[in-house]
Amino acid sequence: MDLGLKDRVYIVTGATRGLGNATARALAADGAKVVITGRDGKSVTAAAAALGPDAVGLAADNADPAAAQLLVDTAKERFGRLDGILISVGGPAPGFAADNSDEQWRTAFESVFLGAVRLARTTAAALGEGGVIGFVLSGSVHEPIAGLTISNGLRPGLAGFAKSLANELGPRGIRVVGVLPARIDTDRVRELDALSGDAEAARTANEARIPLRRYGTPEEFGKTAAFLLSPAASYLTGLMVPVDGGSRHGF
Repeated sequence: MDLGLKDRVYIVTGATRGLGNATARALAADGAKVVITGRDGKSVTAAAAALGPDAVGLAADNADPAAAQLLVDTAKERFGRLDGILISVGGPAPGFAADNSDEQWRTAFESVFLGAVRLARTTAAALGEGGVIGFVLSGSVHEPIAGLTISNGLRPGLAGFAKSLANELGPRGIRVVGVLPARIDTDRVRELDALSGDAEAARTANEARIPLRRYGTPEEFGKTAAFLLSPAASYLTGLMVPVDGGSRHGF
C-alpha cells in the first residue's frame, strides 16, 4: 500500500531510540524526509546518519521554549516544506502518589505536557491543509497504570488538549491524532519491568495479561504511527489509537 509519504516532511521528537526512532525509520523507508530530535547531540547525529541523506538531526529538549520554532524553521529551510510532526517524549519518572516530588512533577509538566503543547501550537501555525500533528501518549489515557502516577496525571490531559486541537484545526484541513502504546519492547519498558526486582517474571506476568500474549515491537508501533501521519489516513482525526495487543478493557 502506498501511504503517499514520498517527499513529505515530518518532525519527529525523541527519535534517537525507541518509539520515536521506529516511527522516523518507518517514515523514511516510505520516502519521507525527517527532522529528528533528541537531547544528546552525539546520539542525534548517529540516528540521523543511520536514516540517510533525507534526515536532519538536532539536539533539542522539548521543555526548551525555543525548540519548537527552531524545528519548524529547520524543516522549511532544509526541505522547503513541513507536513507534520510526531511529538514523542520520554516517560516521566515512575513512582506512586506518595513518592513523586514536586520537582519531578514540575519537570514532567514542562517536558511531557507544556513542551508538547508548545510544539503542537507552533507546528499548527506553520501547517497548511493536509498537515497532521501526532502525539505519542500512553494507555494511561484510558486506564491508570500502577506505579506511573505522574504519567497517569499528565497523559489524559494531553489527550484532552489533542482532541480540542483537532476540533479547532479541522476546518483548516489539519488533522490531530494520538497513539497509545502499552507494552512495547523498548528500553523504557524493560526499565519499568526491572523495577519489580525480577524483570523476567514481570514480563511473563505482563504478557499473560495481553490478549496477543506478547510485547509489541517498536517496528509495529512505528508503522502504525507512520500510517496515521500519512495521507492514507486523511479522514482520521481527533482519535486515540491504542497499540497494545488488545490490552485495553472495553471498546
